[in-house]
Amino acid sequence: MSIIHVKTPGLLTTVQDLGREGFGPIGVSPSGAADPISLRLGNRLVANAESAAGLEMTLLGGTFLFLEGAILALTGSDFGATLDGASIDLWKSVHVQPGGTLRLGATRSGARCYLCVQGGIVVTPFLGSGSTQILTGLGGFEGRSLRKGDVLHIGSATRSFRKKTISPQVLKYLSPHKVLRVTPGPQMDWFSESSRRAFYAGTYRVSEQSNRMGLRLKGTRVSQSAGGGMITEGISLGAVQVPPGGLPIILFVDQPTTGGYPKIANVISADLHRVGQLRPGDEIQFEQVTLEIARSLLIEQEKLLASAGLILE
Repeated sequence: MSIIHVKTPGLLTTVQDLGREGFGPIGVSPSGAADPISLRLGNRLVANAESAAGLEMTLLGGTFLFLEGAILALTGSDFGATLDGASIDLWKSVHVQPGGTLRLGATRSGARCYLCVQGGIVVTPFLGSGSTQILTGLGGFEGRSLRKGDVLHIGSATRSFRKKTISPQVLKYLSPHKVLRVTPGPQMDWFSESSRRAFYAGTYRVSEQSNRMGLRLKGTRVSQSAGGGMITEGISLGAVQVPPGGLPIILFVDQPTTGGYPKIANVISADLHRVGQLRPGDEIQFEQVTLEIARSLLIEQEKLLASAGLILE
C-alpha cells in the first residue's frame, strides 16, 4: 500500500468524503466535503468512486511527499500547486513519479482545494464514512486535522494513468457566484415584511469567525416580529438562522443537528458547494426561489455531472 508523507499540513487539512447521512436523530452531523462537487470531480479524474476519501485543504495548502508515486488530481480553488517545482493545473489528472513532492500555498481564489489520489485515502470508517468531524474528534485521520509527520495510506491503484480533464463548459457552470439561492425557512413568517425585504436586498460579508460548523455574516441585521422564543428543533444543512443579534448564520457541514433560533431561509442543494468556497471577507446576497425551482436546479446540476462530455481525455 502506497503512502503520503505530510511534510507540512497547511492551515486546516482534513480527510473528507461525501459525509455520513442519516444520523442527525442521534446528534451526528453529516460532515463531509464542504465543496462536495469538487471532491466528486476529483475522484472521477483519478478513476475512484465519487465517494472516495480525499484531502480538503482550507485557505493554505500543505506539502506532501509520495515515495511510491501516485495518480492525483487537484480540484476546487487555486492554491498555486507545484509538483517537484513545476506548476500543475487544477481539474486535471497528474502522474506523480516515485519520490515526487507536491506543494501548495495560500489560496488565490476560493476557500478550499481538494487532493484526490487514485485508490483514495484509507482511514477507519466511523458510521460508514471517512470524514473528519473536528469538534467531536471522530472519523478521518485520528479525528483531527493533519500534522507535520503524519503518514497517510493510499488504497491500491486500479487503473494505469490516463490524462483527463474536466470540460470547460462544466467548470463555467460551477464557477463561483456571490448570489446564493434560498427557499423560505420554516420560521420565515416570524419576520416582518420589512425585515424580509432587508434580508434579500442586503449584502453580507463572511465573518472571520466562520468555520465548517457555520458561516457568520456581517451586514444588514434582521429583526423578528414581536413574539416569544421557539422550541429547539432539527436543523437542515444550509439553514440560515437568525440569533437575537439579528446577524444571520448559514449552518454548514459540521453543524449542530438541533437549534433554537428561527430560520428565515435555507440555501438550496444546488448552491451548497458554493458555500464551501466562501472565504472570510467575501460578499454574498440571497435570492429567494420556490421549492420547485430548487428541485429543477438540482436535477439540472446532476444531469450535467452525469453527462458523457464531463471528462475530456
